[in-house]
Amino acid sequence: MIPDGGDMSGLLAQAQAMQAQLMSAQQELAEATVEGSAGGDMVTATVTGAGELVGLVIKPEAVDAEDTETLADLVLAAVRDANGRAQALAASKLGPLAGGLGGLGF
Repeated sequence: MIPDGGDMSGLLAQAQAMQAQLMSAQQELAEATVEGSAGGDMVTATVTGAGELVGLVIKPEAVDAEDTETLADLVLAAVRDANGRAQALAASKLGPLAGGLGGLGF
């Protein structure tokens, strides 16, 4: 059954347009990068909008041979920060598109 008495070709065209927008947004995310940091920017992680870690910068003052646990914690925190920012970017780009799928009965 087609909602609101619309015709099937219109529904199909709307679905195809949304699919194209979704693919475009996914491509933008794959090409975008975001940074996250920890320890007052002593460790900076760069991830793609899709969440792939592509860079990690550790300032020399963050390195203490006798305290590698703190460095590990800073790296984890920076990566988590970057991933959180990537998720927010993805939500901003994909959210409106995902919300539109409800109108198609998906």
